[in-house]
Amino acid sequence: MSEILILVEGLEGLPDKKTLELFRAGTELARDLEAEVSAVVVGEKIADLAAAAAGYGLKKVYQLEHPLLKGFQPEAWVGALEWLCREIKPRILLISHSFIGKEVAPRLAFRLQTELTTDCLGLGVDPQDGLMIRTKPIYGGNAIATLKGAGSPQMATIRKNIYEPLEAGGPASEIVALAPPLEESALRVKSLKTVPEEVVELDKANMVISGGRGIAEKEDFELLEALARALGKTHGKVLIGCSRPVVDKCWLSSDRQVGLTGSIIAPDAYLAIGISGAIQHLVGMIRSKKIIAINTDAGCNMFKVADYGVVEDYKELLPALVKKLEE
Repeated sequence: MSEILILVEGLEGLPDKKTLELFRAGTELARDLEAEVSAVVVGEKIADLAAAAAGYGLKKVYQLEHPLLKGFQPEAWVGALEWLCREIKPRILLISHSFIGKEVAPRLAFRLQTELTTDCLGLGVDPQDGLMIRTKPIYGGNAIATLKGAGSPQMATIRKNIYEPLEAGGPASEIVALAPPLEESALRVKSLKTVPEEVVELDKANMVISGGRGIAEKEDFELLEALARALGKTHGKVLIGCSRPVVDKCWLSSDRQVGLTGSIIAPDAYLAIGISGAIQHLVGMIRSKKIIAINTDAGCNMFKVADYGVVEDYKELLPALVKKLEE
């Protein structure tokens, strides 16, 4: 039976959320292809991570362990994965569109002489030929392409927050411990120091308050921040987001952008202020549990998807709302 292979990324000895989303994507593909889903864990001293990955009902977990795989060495990871793919010949290889995925996937696809589709928003199967169908944004997010290609394995990187994470359960996976034949001469880059990057992680917020083109001035985001502070007292983690025009004006950093070319999120509540509701933005927040829109244009598209809407000038509404919340 053909095999779908998923690269595991870990966090404190457990598969991270991005990986659990890939597990879900893999199992959905497997149903259409009558295939088996396996995972591969790469690194040094990774027995705990492999054991944790084995708790999700997959067929196998390949544990690739070697001293050169300690931390993240791209050349070593690519070499180990290339060796495994040539040994087991998976039909499909799925990797998260993360820092690791962006470093590993293109190099690995080149070595395996196969096609790679990056930053996918969805996967499917063509019933005619059994090839994997991939959808992804193109032209700066102004269009969605549907692609498929030959080559073995079929490879794709998947954007996070597209699939629901797979829950643990099912029969324990068989763990196959392997030592890939790696040589230190293959490592052409040495990591001297790792510095954590301070990034706003919108997908971890309970509520996101976003401003768009309708925000008149950069200083007006202070009104949104005041609202976030007031809501944060009772609603958990509240972060400020934005649509693409705000980033283009350099008012906020790109890690705060919600949409097709930004983050795709699903918070408990999403408050859109001065955002018209273009499809590129809706893709990023449509899965929010509650959507609230504030806009002076009663006919804007955001009101069509909102659970609650207010036709009002945010400069008048937000200070009154903050005052009421503080009371």
